[in-house]
Amino acid sequence: MGRNDSAQTHVAVGVIRLPDGRVLIARRAEDSHQGGRWEFPGGKVEAGETVRDALARELHEELGIQPLEVRPLIRVPWQYADKSVLLDTWEVRRFAGTPSGREGQPLRWVPPRELNRYRFPAANGPITTAASLPETYLITPDLADGERSSAFLERLRRHMAAGAGLIQLRLPGASATVWRRVAGESALMAREQGVQLLLNGDVALARELKTGVHLPAAMLHELDRRPLASSSLVAASCHDANELARAVSLGADFAVLGPVRPTASHPDATPLGEARFQELVADVPIPVYALGGLGADDLAQLHACRAQGVAAIRGLWRVD
Repeated sequence: MGRNDSAQTHVAVGVIRLPDGRVLIARRAEDSHQGGRWEFPGGKVEAGETVRDALARELHEELGIQPLEVRPLIRVPWQYADKSVLLDTWEVRRFAGTPSGREGQPLRWVPPRELNRYRFPAANGPITTAASLPETYLITPDLADGERSSAFLERLRRHMAAGAGLIQLRLPGASATVWRRVAGESALMAREQGVQLLLNGDVALARELKTGVHLPAAMLHELDRRPLASSSLVAASCHDANELARAVSLGADFAVLGPVRPTASHPDATPLGEARFQELVADVPIPVYALGGLGADDLAQLHACRAQGVAAIRGLWRVD
């Protein structure tokens, strides 16, 4: 379904978040489209309105609040049997007023990891994923020369304890024995600390350890279906529009796109740049992290380009 479909309804959606991370959801009236299900507040963009103006109007009408700090999150084109919509989603980080259901709709503040317990319209699936994923995706470096796996695991534990909530374990130089041992220990630590861990490229071990899996770009064309159940995260490395489309068709939960800027690890790769990144992810209906020469200091700039956040090794892995 394309953006220019004349029958498409353009909807402004707000993921309203408290400082503690909880997200506001509302239950639709029983007699409405997709009635009785939970949703993120918002409504139709009227002729002549910008999306931000429509969002501000809808949040005032529905909840009695005024958004003060917003950023673009994800756009989800969706075709129902009876309706075509474009959910133009923005995250609201600060607002004035106290939300109340001014149209009689029940409201609930929900921790991000519990959003999957609620029944949303099908089109809201990517939004719930985006709302539950953190701003940073830490990718581990390989074992340093002479580094013991125990020392690496201790450093990984410290990153988890410091708040790294989404981590890709990637050890390209490790032997099969070391890889399995480190992956097993990492999975245990992740479960203990409530961290979402993904193994790079190893679907079989991810199934065994009940972790997520991150698919390198080369694997996207080797698979004909999503490799893990919906209870485990599946991510994909992408470099262009075709790979992004393939990740979506396989049912990936999110993607990583890059390199956005020059990197020391891939000096011959041509950087996309922020403008091209924004163009590529404009209507990709899954969250996309920006990768390549980036760190936490670049979050604001990449958020403006509709990135879920930043994925990095050097930019996020602190060396003690």
